[in-house]
Amino acid sequence: MDYSKIIGKTVAAIPPSGIRKYFDILGEDSISFGVGEPDFPTPDSIRQPALDKLRTGRIPYTSNSGDPHLRALVIDYLKERFDIDVDNIDQVLITVGASQAIDLAFRAIVEPGDEVIIHEPSYVAYAPAIKMAGGIPVRIATTAEDRFRVTAKQVKEALSPKTKAILLAFPNNPTGAIMEREDLEAIADLIRDRNLIVVSDEIYAELTFNGKHHVSIASLPGMKDKTIVLNGFSKAFSMTGWRLGYAAGPEPIISAMRKIHQLTMLSAPTTAQIAGIVALEDGKATGWRDMLAMHDEYARRRNYIIDRFNSIGLTCAEPEGAFYVFPSIKSTGMTSEQFCDALLAAKNVACVPGTAFGSYGEGHIRCCYAASMDNIRRGLDRIEEFVKELKK
Repeated sequence: MDYSKIIGKTVAAIPPSGIRKYFDILGEDSISFGVGEPDFPTPDSIRQPALDKLRTGRIPYTSNSGDPHLRALVIDYLKERFDIDVDNIDQVLITVGASQAIDLAFRAIVEPGDEVIIHEPSYVAYAPAIKMAGGIPVRIATTAEDRFRVTAKQVKEALSPKTKAILLAFPNNPTGAIMEREDLEAIADLIRDRNLIVVSDEIYAELTFNGKHHVSIASLPGMKDKTIVLNGFSKAFSMTGWRLGYAAGPEPIISAMRKIHQLTMLSAPTTAQIAGIVALEDGKATGWRDMLAMHDEYARRRNYIIDRFNSIGLTCAEPEGAFYVFPSIKSTGMTSEQFCDALLAAKNVACVPGTAFGSYGEGHIRCCYAASMDNIRRGLDRIEEFVKELKK
């Protein structure tokens, strides 16, 4: 059987995730800075109602769009936390994680030959999702010199008559970059009068530092009807395995996304939606106590890991969001992949090469600090030993 003639060419040409490669080969006594997953347990207040529901013995489907109460709470949350106006629950779709929302968004709007502007380094799923929808990713490079932010000048230069959408993913994975209001205003000025949509992945919106507060492009004047906001519960509420996300945006686009969702997924897991309701209700009642406690611990780890990488001699630009650092390894003379392969072999420490997030990530590695301080210290001690040994 010649499977090369059976498997679709588009899928065959897409490389596997460069993140999972390192996660899947970890051995005994390994220390992983690889997968972006909170190390905190889901708070008890969220878990218990889901467990109670499981004990009832019947877990029915919800609406294709998701539980109406959850969608209403999402609307309140987006307004309270990020000043995003969503008019009604028909503009919200509950998805199987924010990852499914990415896929649905691009499949709903992209036709063969359409161009979508994306910035890199960025999360591994964007370009493949665009390609699988028949579109063409148009990549622009973000750099440490610009604090890994997208500039209006870059967007303007990338625009063409084929441009259908622009992706913005901030706070950013892998760089930890954020966009300030003035950065977004300049981009919004470019596209308000164009028939374009912005796909804004804001899964790390609750994780900003240095007194910064996440600003969504959807909150700017004239942009709510031109923006699909993607978010979820994985990062802020430590609910990665619950697989619960959502999309909010113009009703015609959400309706198109719902059509794909109901034919391929039907609905997000019911127990996860129950947990999501509790997360938002409990969070509002307690002043987002659990979420802010996790944020403060991430801030402590962030400050430590930045200082350590700089002291080791691997220059680390200060990230202002998410829970990643993106230090430069150019001083070692190695490529990103060579560095990560050698580090894993010599010291049993897993990091992700910057090139897993696009070719513009070369010369960097991504390290996730959603790990215990003990593991962070031990891992950095090993990295320091490794770098010193390279110099001998």
